[in-house]
Amino acid sequence: MWLFLLCKEEIQLTYLKASRKIVCSEYIFSFTKLPHLAGTEQNLLLAKKIQGRWKEFGLDSAELVNYDVLLSYPNEDQPNYISLIDDQGNEVFNTSLFEPPPQGYENVTDILPPYNAFSAQGVPEADLVYVNYGRTEDFFKLEREMGINCTGKIVIARYGKIFRGNKVKNAILAGAQGIILYSDPADYCAPGVDPYPNGWNLPGGGVQRGNVLNLNGAGDPLTPGYPAKEYTFRYKVNEGVGIPKIPVHPIGYHDAEVLLRAMGGPAAPDSSWRGSLNVPYNIGPGFTGNSSARKVRMHVHTSNKITRIYNVVGILRGALEPDRYIILGGHRDSWVFGGIDPTTGAAVLQEIVRSFGKMKMEGWRPRRTIIFASWDAEEFGLLGSTEWAEENAKVLQERAVAYINADSSIEGNYTLRVDCTPLLYKLVYNLTKEILSPDEGYENKSLYESWLEKDPSSENNNFPRINKLGSGSDFEAYFQRLGIASGRARYTKNKKADKFSNYPVYHTVYETFELVEKFYDPTFKKQLTIAQLRGKLVYDLADSQVIPFDSRDYGEALKGYSNRIYKLAKKHEEQLKLYKVSFDPLFSAVVNFSKAASEFHGRLEQVDKKDSVAVRIMNDQLMLVERAFTDPLGLPGRKFYRHVIFAPSSHNKYAGESFPGIYDAMFDIESKADQHEAWEEVKRQISIAAFTVQAAADTLKEVA
Repeated sequence: MWLFLLCKEEIQLTYLKASRKIVCSEYIFSFTKLPHLAGTEQNLLLAKKIQGRWKEFGLDSAELVNYDVLLSYPNEDQPNYISLIDDQGNEVFNTSLFEPPPQGYENVTDILPPYNAFSAQGVPEADLVYVNYGRTEDFFKLEREMGINCTGKIVIARYGKIFRGNKVKNAILAGAQGIILYSDPADYCAPGVDPYPNGWNLPGGGVQRGNVLNLNGAGDPLTPGYPAKEYTFRYKVNEGVGIPKIPVHPIGYHDAEVLLRAMGGPAAPDSSWRGSLNVPYNIGPGFTGNSSARKVRMHVHTSNKITRIYNVVGILRGALEPDRYIILGGHRDSWVFGGIDPTTGAAVLQEIVRSFGKMKMEGWRPRRTIIFASWDAEEFGLLGSTEWAEENAKVLQERAVAYINADSSIEGNYTLRVDCTPLLYKLVYNLTKEILSPDEGYENKSLYESWLEKDPSSENNNFPRINKLGSGSDFEAYFQRLGIASGRARYTKNKKADKFSNYPVYHTVYETFELVEKFYDPTFKKQLTIAQLRGKLVYDLADSQVIPFDSRDYGEALKGYSNRIYKLAKKHEEQLKLYKVSFDPLFSAVVNFSKAASEFHGRLEQVDKKDSVAVRIMNDQLMLVERAFTDPLGLPGRKFYRHVIFAPSSHNKYAGESFPGIYDAMFDIESKADQHEAWEEVKRQISIAAFTVQAAADTLKEVA
């Protein structure tokens, strides 16, 4: 079994080798037997099962916390599909209604067919236009350089590069009346690998599910900013935040090949627009040759309905500082079986809870309170975690020290990937030096060493890369809205060599237990490693006398971020002079923050550790420095993203952007009609950033 053993100053995760595979796989096998989509009976049964086990493990409490949120499901009586129609309106080709089930799962019921949650209903007919990945720059190229107008058309975009909801938003802005999403083999098939079940590539009939909301951190679309409880005011279903107004539907690459084969219009503008299908990748609109009279018809009958969801929230009360919280949370719901997403994370969470519970029953308690959470409805827009954050926002802002995310523990098996606040850099580096690397060829070397060698930082190759937090998982509300120091860690692919997006069978019926056991982590060593790292992070944050944050790393990060945004601005040097745009206030604030951080840690080294009040003062400053980077007014047009230093990119929710207010103000600035107004907004965002950094610096000064 995986077992935490309490030592004097740290927690060590050890492992009985004889039972390594059997015990490690138990939770994944159990959780992936049946589909457990949010809002279904099976997902509630799984929640109750987890709750029961957490009580058995010895937590002080484990409760089900419910919310009534807007979810989205396909219509059982009117299936969603795409048609090619001839000039008489006859459907001459229809896309598949379901994915061929994997071997051994043929008799499993309640597998919903592929769909895009929260799509608008509709049966539009139009010419087809190929828009590559559907990014902002792809639509710019079509409209500005190629003169192709998407208004009134149905567009087809390949998955990858950016969040699917951003693709839909871009299609709407371009005037499209529908969008088809498909997985191109160039993005979802690794060279030399067989399709599942003989390999881990995406079969031609595999289809990626996923929501297409543009919530920008709002949570439940009908109760933005507030918990979806019985007393909460709700908008009407057709007024919900971020719900697209056009039909959206996903298909596999076998069906996409039929649609794209006879496309007319100009050829793809360059090789980056061409995938790996045996088609010319012409842009359209419409078809050519014998197919010139054909159009595309979408049939989308997905409906949205208010549905009850259930979080499992467990508490291990702190002995000395029960009013300070460390949160370890990850989601439970999945589109089908959830072999990788989220179950490789849910299994790790389960084992960490068991281990901490065992220590508690043997007489140990953490210094601070640990909150464990199994979130529901993450796949529908991070709803379970966001609603709980909204309901508890005031308490969390006063008491939460850190949030550690426990989503999928693997998305590949090459090396470690960490995304976190700069406050956690040193702790992550130190802990990875204590954990043995699970990688072949790195026996008796640390995780830090293999990570550093495989993925060094582009800014300083003496350290491994740590990424900025964007969105796409349950840390969003805690970090981006509430300003709680957050981090996530998992194993990932070789991003230099592996050009495919995500892992190939992401969000398909082929995400099974066997996928993990046969291809991704047969020995379960990679998941063990992530369990060690997540467990150690929680332990040190909960039990160290002084919170193990280092604000000096934040100062260094701010220097890099401010220099980067200034370099971007310098491309418009004449306009900077013309409109009197200066970054000096921001640079000055960053210098002041670095100085305050250095002085703070100098005082911290001298603090009397026997003086509990003095230690508490310093800890409170450490805890609240992340909070100081938030602006209660939020970012322009994205009021629930309140972190001034970090936000999800407005063009790709998955990616993190630094100084997002300034970045967004400068994005494509040369095309804006009123240049004076555009540069005034840049100046306004610089002033907000400068004020915020300076205010954060002030929070680190010695308490008078």
